[in-house]
Amino acid sequence: MTLPPISVQLYSLRDHTKDDLPGVIKRLGAIGFAAVEPAGFFGHEPAAVRAMVEDAGMRVLSSHSPWANRGAIDEAVATAQAFDLDVVAGGYGRDAFADAQAIARTCDGVNTLCAALAPHGLRLFLHNHAWEFDRLDGAWGMSLVAERCPDVLFEIDTYWAANFGANDPAEVVRSFANRAPFLHIKDGDLVEGSANLTVGSGRMDIPAVIAAADPTVLRALVIEFDRCDSDIWQAVEASFHYLVDQGLGQGQS
Repeated sequence: MTLPPISVQLYSLRDHTKDDLPGVIKRLGAIGFAAVEPAGFFGHEPAAVRAMVEDAGMRVLSSHSPWANRGAIDEAVATAQAFDLDVVAGGYGRDAFADAQAIARTCDGVNTLCAALAPHGLRLFLHNHAWEFDRLDGAWGMSLVAERCPDVLFEIDTYWAANFGANDPAEVVRSFANRAPFLHIKDGDLVEGSANLTVGSGRMDIPAVIAAADPTVLRALVIEFDRCDSDIWQAVEASFHYLVDQGLGQGQS
């Protein structure tokens, strides 16, 4: 069985990318990552970023710059085309999932975006935080989006989806597996406000989470740190090696 490639969300290294994006990309390639997920270009054109990434032996399989619902759709389309992507990222704040009426408006917006992207051969994927996985009348808010927005895809942030222990993240992944090409892989103590930990050292059952994905749909495992209280480079590299050593993902071939 082919293992999913291991990517890293560059937001994790934001304190470094803002000053030296080329150096960060080169170092990630040297570690062995197969891909990166950009979060800001810091004055570089997307085509130049793509060249940096490919020169380092990696690919851009997904990008968080720009999010389709937070800027001009033309910019999102142009960026996707520069990276030769067929997907564009989106995501919503807490207010968009506050109640049934808010979720209905969110679904309308998602369907509008999907329709605008389709003529360009692009699909929208949604990245989540915790609030999408609060329950409303017994159902996760994101499940309502999946039901009412048949064309949207998902990038399940597995740590946020656990909602600080309220949910089984493997169950979440399993529920969205047929429409989830990307998983954000992170670990921690599942206490709100706490920093993330090196993947494999916290309370997340990482093997179970990844096993719940559909291998025919999954395109990448994306390591991310929202916050890290230890050396971020050591944490990123150790997380990469954990996934490789456990046979859960692969780096550069």
